[in-house]
Amino acid sequence: MSSRPPLVLTVAGSDSGGGAGIQADLKTMLALGVHGMSVLTAVTAQNSRGVLGAWELPEEAVRAQFRAVVDDIGVQAVKTGMLASAPLVETVAELLAPVGVPVVVDPVGVSKHGDPLLAASALDSVRTKLLPVATVATPNLDEVAQLTGIVVEDEPGMRRAADAILAHGPRWALIKGGHLPSGEDAVDLLTDGSEEHWLRAPRHDNRHTHGTGCTLASAVASGLAKGMAVPSAVRAAKEYVTGAIAAGFSLGTGIGPVDHGWRFRH
Repeated sequence: MSSRPPLVLTVAGSDSGGGAGIQADLKTMLALGVHGMSVLTAVTAQNSRGVLGAWELPEEAVRAQFRAVVDDIGVQAVKTGMLASAPLVETVAELLAPVGVPVVVDPVGVSKHGDPLLAASALDSVRTKLLPVATVATPNLDEVAQLTGIVVEDEPGMRRAADAILAHGPRWALIKGGHLPSGEDAVDLLTDGSEEHWLRAPRHDNRHTHGTGCTLASAVASGLAKGMAVPSAVRAAKEYVTGAIAAGFSLGTGIGPVDHGWRFRH
C-alpha cells in the first residue's frame, strides 16, 4: 500500500465554472501531491462572465463538515477562501483556533469580475477573528484596501500594507502586487515584520486569470503541509501559479481560468 500524501483542508465556496473556489483548491492540491479535503461555505452560480448568484450555507453545516474531517481524518494545513458573512467568518475562526496546524487565509472580498463575495459587515470579523489565527494571510491590493484603507500604488506602498495587515495578527503577510498599474514583473511581498522576501515573476499577457488567488493560497497550504518553511512554500507556490497563469485558457465568453494541470501538459 502506498504511503499517504499530506492532508490539506480548504474551507471555501464552490465555483460552478470550476476555475476558482473549492474546485481550484482541490485541483491545485492534486497537482502538488497532497490530499485535498473540503468544507463548503457557500454555493455560487458562476461562469466566465461573473457570479450570477450566491447562497451561503448555515453555520451548523460548516461546523459539521469541519468536525467530520478533522476529528476522523486529521489535517496538516488549512486554507480559507470565500466565507461570505460575519457569522461564517467567526465560526471558521473559532474552529481553526485550536487545530494547531498552519492556516493560510485568503481574505476573499470580490471575484475576478468584481462581484462581492464578502459582506461589508464581515470585514471587522476578518480583521479581529480570522487574521489572528492565520499563519499566512494572502490579500491582493483590493483586499488590502478593504481591510486597511491603504491604497497601494507602488512597492513602498506594499510594505505599508504588509505592516497594516500584520498588525491584525497573522504571523506572515503575503501582499500580492499583481494589480499594480505598471511594471514588467508581477511582484509580491512576503514578510513577518522582521524579514522580507520580494518575489518577482514575469507578467504574462494573458487575460485568463480566473482563480489565481485561490490557487496561490492552496499552493502555499500544500507546501506547508509538506513541512516546508513559509518562505520556501510561498516561493514554490509563486512558481506554480506563474506557470498556471501562462497556460491559462479561454472558457466560455468571458475570463477563463488558469491551468491547474499545466505541469502535466508541458
